[in-house]
Formats: sequence, structure tokens, C-alpha cells
Amino acid sequence: MDYAQSLWLFSILLFGIIAVPGMDMFFVLANALTGGRRAGMAALGGIMLGGAVHTLFGALAVGALAQLPTLVFQVMIVLGAAYMAWIGWTLLRSAIIVDGVGRARVRSYWVAFRQGTVTCLLNPKAYIFVLAVFPQFMRREYGPLWQQALVLGLLTVTMQMLIYGALGLAASRGRDALVGNPAATIWIGRSAGALFILVALYTAWHGVTQHVGP
Repeated sequence: MDYAQSLWLFSILLFGIIAVPGMDMFFVLANALTGGRRAGMAALGGIMLGGAVHTLFGALAVGALAQLPTLVFQVMIVLGAAYMAWIGWTLLRSAIIVDGVGRARVRSYWVAFRQGTVTCLLNPKAYIFVLAVFPQFMRREYGPLWQQALVLGLLTVTMQMLIYGALGLAASRGRDALVGNPAATIWIGRSAGALFILVALYTAWHGVTQHVGP
């Protein structure tokens, strides 16, 4: 798997997980519904900043892991892939139905931005996620780790902007689509689960075999 293939795979996986309805998506929608599009975009900006911090955390973690002996690093990759597969399995078995999107009471756009950042940063699953996923896509043979982290970070915040931003700009329709189409949200969650399992199997195989040779 070369660098371009790795980025495509990461982008597809990223789209799948961000498209699954969750806390960040609901926060943007709630602020857009309550304070208008500007409040929704302010909340989105905060979440994107939180995503950038998660990227920095993942880059530092991968940088530390990369200093480990090859065998240990391979074990970490396999463990991360196993966690990705577990996420996929839980999503495959889930039936994500959105009963409603709460309304946030926001006094200013700055408060929406700040709350979005805090909401994203206080999500412990995000840190576990980057620990499991980033080692699969940041490799020493792809070049300097800081450059790879920058690219992954840009992809992350861009995907957040495209998906959450679209829902925030069309807040009422986005809410109605999530609440009124339970079959669609179930399909999104389970499709993302299948994607996680496939990516986990592929990256685990590649991580174990890439250094094997004469």
C-alpha cells in the first residue's frame, strides 16, 4: 500500500465515522436550530479545532510508537486494528435511531465555538480512536511524521466541515432527515461498521507483512 492508497483509505474510513450520527453532529444541529446558521458554523469551528487537537495527539503518539522496535510497533498496529474491528462489529450490530435533536441555548457565537471545542476535546472515545487508527496510516516510509500528521489533520477538519457544515446550513432539513428516516441512520451506522472491519483486516495484514522479507 503506497501513500496515495493510504490517504484514500483513510478518507473513506473518516467519511464513514463522521457520517454516523453522534454528539458532534447533534451539537452543530442544535446550535444552528437555536441561533441560526452563524451559531451552527461557530459550533462547527469549535469542533474542528477539537479535531485538530486530536490529530496532534495522534501524531505525538505515533511518533513515540515509531521509536519502538519493529516487532513491538507491529504488535501495536495489530492491537489498533483489533480495536477498529471491534468498533466495526458494534456498529454492525447497532440500530442507530435518532429520536430528536436537542436545542442548545447559546448566548453568543463565541460561546458556541467554545462549547464545541470542549465537547469535542472531552470525548474520551476520540483519543482511543486516534490511538487505534493513526498508526495504521502514518508510516516511516511515507516521509516525515509531522507532514503526514498535517495531511491527516487537514483531511479530518475538511471532512467535518463538509458533513457537519452541510447539516448546519440546512439545519431543519438535516434534523428532519435524521429523525424521520430511522432506516437511513441504521444503514449509515452498519455500513460504517462493515467499512471499519474491512479496513482493520487490511491494515493489520499490511502492518504484519510490510517488514517481512529476506
